Amino acid sequence: MRYLPIGELADKARVRASALRYWEERGLLPGARREGGRRVWPATTVRRVALIKMAQRAGFTLAEITQLLAEDTTPSATRQWRDMATRKLPELDRHIAQTQALRQAVADCLECGCMKFDQCVLLDNHRRGALTANTQRPCDYLALSMRSGNARRHSETIS
Repeated sequence: MRYLPIGELADKARVRASALRYWEERGLLPGARREGGRRVWPATTVRRVALIKMAQRAGFTLAEITQLLAEDTTPSATRQWRDMATRKLPELDRHIAQTQALRQAVADCLECGCMKFDQCVLLDNHRRGALTANTQRPCDYLALSMRSGNARRHSETIS
């Protein structure tokens, strides 16, 4: 079996060596072997690190990841993992929806072309729903709002 020193494992897994040491301390990684005073892990640890990183990006806590990585493959452990993953899905769906809304807001701003961030009505989520079919561009709505005295500056809307 091939073993990787901590620096090589960190490079292959694209993490810092300090993260590997921390995850080892927390029990996410098996204890490293010592060769010549240096920590070394089996090359298969790269896959485990990839799983840890994916689980973190998905929003799992380190404690949850520790449970997910437990060597226990009994039906109750498998059921526990499925329950944790099932509970995480709605959270991921909310995150995806928020990210898609942000992407649409950026696309709308680019399409509008006004680039007046201190006045752009698109930055005010409360006003987004007020755009009507009669106003072709958000800036048109802003102009109408300013005439009626209803426009607020961006700095007022983010507080």
